Amino acid sequence: MARAPRTATPPRLAADDAAFRDLLDPRMKWGVRRARWQAGLRDGVERGIGQPLEAWLYRWWATGRGDRVAAWGLPRRRLERELGESLTLEVDPRLLIRDFNAKGVGGKKPSSSAFIWDGDWDRSRGDLRRGSRYRFISDLDIHRDDLTQTERFQQLRSRLASGRPWSSYQQGLLLDTEAKIIAYLQTYLAFLDDMAVRGFDAERGKDELGVAVTRDGRLLKINRGLHRLAMAQRLGLPRVPVRVRAVHRQWWDQVTTGARGETALARVRAALPSCVPESEPGDLHPLADAGPFEWPAPRHAFVTDPPDGQT
Repeated sequence: MARAPRTATPPRLAADDAAFRDLLDPRMKWGVRRARWQAGLRDGVERGIGQPLEAWLYRWWATGRGDRVAAWGLPRRRLERELGESLTLEVDPRLLIRDFNAKGVGGKKPSSSAFIWDGDWDRSRGDLRRGSRYRFISDLDIHRDDLTQTERFQQLRSRLASGRPWSSYQQGLLLDTEAKIIAYLQTYLAFLDDMAVRGFDAERGKDELGVAVTRDGRLLKINRGLHRLAMAQRLGLPRVPVRVRAVHRQWWDQVTTGARGETALARVRAALPSCVPESEPGDLHPLADAGPFEWPAPRHAFVTDPPDGQT
């Protein structure tokens, strides 16, 4: 019996987040409306066409007739529905340091619509500790008393001086004054300080922290949520929830041993808790590993484990 799926919700925009409302620019309103319309259209197409089709493909595979469906990778959203909360794992954010880096792998990227991924995508892994999001959050934290000293402020002010202020039609933001730039950076700093007090709130962000399972049963960070992960790493939170979005075919085949339908899914559910974050760069990584890295001392309200129900 599959666990109850999470309730689907349309993507949240910055315009829907109270923290950004003071930064919304009326000149961007049409872009916000267009982004909402596009999100609503995608959601409608998924409900009306995508979900019924994926349900049919899943049943076709589960009854032993869908070899092509299995070869393609099985429909991700349907597998997420069937596997439910077993796809959510809790990990130490400071151990989740490797992400999928396509630069070292040739060929097409795996399809985000498939749950099973083929190829060597898991052999090239970036280092999130030295990535742009962790640098950004750390820089804010270090220069919290004078955000004009941050690298991001300098970048945004340079764009402003050149007559090309940073903007996002999807988010409804236009940073066309230095005061707005400071307010924008202060918002992210406030997110960091709130996390230090309240812990990691999985409902706060637009997306869950997605991961993929490698052929060796290790977790790599993929897609969105990188700013929130960087905050949890900077603070040294004891654990955060991550959501498995895809698995390598070799891992799937080893775990399921040819089974289909609920039998295969039961074996996947049993195997997922043993998956832990990957720490090594991989043999196809295009850059040499940068060597040792030292985290700052943990700084949060949960020195050991957070209170019951708080992640």
